[in-house]
Amino acid sequence: MTSVAEVLTGFSTITLEEMSAVKLMNRIDTKFLVSVTRLPEILARFQDSYFVQTKDSCRISHYNTLYYDTPDAQMYLAHHDRKLTRQKLRARIYCDTGNAFCEIKNKNNKKRTKKKRIPIEVSQFGDMLACEEARTFVAEKLRYEVGCLVPHVENEFDRITLVNPNKTERLTFDSNIRFVNRHTGLSTAVPDLVIIELKQDGHVPSFAKDVLREMRIKPKRISKYCLGTVLTNPTVKANRFKRKIRYINKLSQNQ
Repeated sequence: MTSVAEVLTGFSTITLEEMSAVKLMNRIDTKFLVSVTRLPEILARFQDSYFVQTKDSCRISHYNTLYYDTPDAQMYLAHHDRKLTRQKLRARIYCDTGNAFCEIKNKNNKKRTKKKRIPIEVSQFGDMLACEEARTFVAEKLRYEVGCLVPHVENEFDRITLVNPNKTERLTFDSNIRFVNRHTGLSTAVPDLVIIELKQDGHVPSFAKDVLREMRIKPKRISKYCLGTVLTNPTVKANRFKRKIRYINKLSQNQ
């Protein structure tokens, strides 16, 4: 079987610097869940139509993220309870570049995701709200009281990023996903899962959507923060995520 690394060598490349024009900080997100065994097959379908992002000739990037929330996980519960407008706060390290950011994601009732961020030091990852600049930024942009926010769930994953020639959409593939809960001390991994995310300016025709539909891969809503919370906190409210967990388990069993 052809490996992911072998498939990626068949792509034309685009540098991280060239990708700066495709930030898509205000966008429509569509997510898909697949088994890691299908990743080479899926990537091969995009070889002739997308570029793969590279950094120092590396085609796979590593990310480390820490989600902050209130002690009673109000941001998580807003997602669980299907609130149409919700927010998430995270510190993220882009490990290949050494850059780190304090990021706020806003989801509105029109299903658009707007991301705002400011740079932080990598050393501030686990305690970024002790930084005056980050604290001021969060206090201005987040609906939650900044003094009540604490680290909740940390996750790491590997990402492949594709971009179309017109630079109007990004397609990311996240794998080797791992979680650590800062409250419960529990950790877990979902090595058989790949989260595909299509990021677009709006609801417009997409070659990627057509390909995935043809491969019978249907959109599935998923949040890594919510998934990590459910998998590492047995006491959290999780009724509405149980079906999704069963679906992810089924993907692993059908490899």
